[in-house]
This record gives sequence, C-alpha cells and structure tokens, in this order.
Amino acid sequence: MNIPAKGVIVTGVIGEDVHVTGVRILEHALRSNGFEVHSLGIHNSQEDFVAKAKETKADVILISSLAGHAAMLVEGLREKCVAAGIGNIFLTIGGQLVIHAEAWEETEKTFLDMGFDDVAPPFQLPDAVIAKLEKALGLRPSEAKAAG
Repeated sequence: MNIPAKGVIVTGVIGEDVHVTGVRILEHALRSNGFEVHSLGIHNSQEDFVAKAKETKADVILISSLAGHAAMLVEGLREKCVAAGIGNIFLTIGGQLVIHAEAWEETEKTFLDMGFDDVAPPFQLPDAVIAKLEKALGLRPSEAKAAG
C-alpha cells in the first residue's frame, strides 16, 4: 500500500555555492518523515528551481545557501514563480545567508520582503524545519504522524 507523500519539495543549493552537507541531512530527514523530495544538488539557478517545481507540481521550494550571498542570488524568485504559474508555492531559504554581521531579524526581514514565506537561521535542526513545513502545508500533528 502506497502512502501519499505529505508534500512535494524541491531542494537545492543556489548559485556557485558547493556547501551541500546541511541540505543533504535535511533531505534525508524530510524523506524519512514522509515528504517527496526532488534534490537539485549544487550550482542551481532560480530557473532550475522554478522548472523543477513546475515539473513535479511541488508544494515547496527549499533553497540552501551557505556562502553568504543569498540575497543577490534569489532576488526576483517569487516573480519568476508567478510568471511560471506557481506563484503560491511555499518558498523557504536557510543557511548562512549573509556574510556580514547583522541582527537575525534584519536578515529574516530581507528575505520575507523578497517574497519568501520562511527564512531559517543557520544551524536550524531538521525537526524545526519539518514542523514549519507541516504547519505551512496544513498538516495536523496526527496527520503528519499517520502519513509517515
């Protein structure tokens, strides 16, 4: 008996960033918790994320960035999603998003203002990410456990 996935997620690292360990751990945790994950790996453009999300009918685009240049790499992503007909997709980003020291609230606001629905701070554990995604996708804890 096939149990349907809790949600379809496209993951990957944007730009020339090659830091993949954190997103690989997160992908494993997502799969183990009942999500269907389509991993793009490293060196991805905004267009790669949008195309894969459209192809897979994804619920979520989850972007990882550790090099600190995320803001310039993701600016305009929500608009590309809208143009592709997936404007309501849940956008989340996490990692080391900036190279300079600033208050987390400022970093978070920058990405929320760009159209992201969620911004994960560095070193956020997979369980916290999964809980946020379950909430965003409208899964109650009992449904989340039943789907897994």
